[in-house]
Amino acid sequence: MTNQNYLIIESNVVTNIVVWDGNINTWQPPSNSIQLTQDNTPAIVWELDKTVTPYAYKLVEQIGVGAIGFTWDGTVLTTNEPQPIVPIANDQPSTFGTTTI
Repeated sequence: MTNQNYLIIESNVVTNIVVWDGNINTWQPPSNSIQLTQDNTPAIVWELDKTVTPYAYKLVEQIGVGAIGFTWDGTVLTTNEPQPIVPIANDQPSTFGTTTI
């Protein structure tokens, strides 16, 4: 067995991430917990959408990005993080203290 990052889910919330080989003879996960490999678990997270103007964050499904605090619905994790603030300049260069000569 190979060591991997496992998401430990208790009461439908990721409470910990451990490096483990999945062998219950070498480590016992908390009772009544679910253990999922982080690399294979889908999660819904915020992603900046640059295809719209102005830019906006949207929730998208990605694999392998689950984190502590995410909720589990039995199929997919969902972020517990609030929607990020859109960058003010939308990737436009900013200038500060410019002078005309």
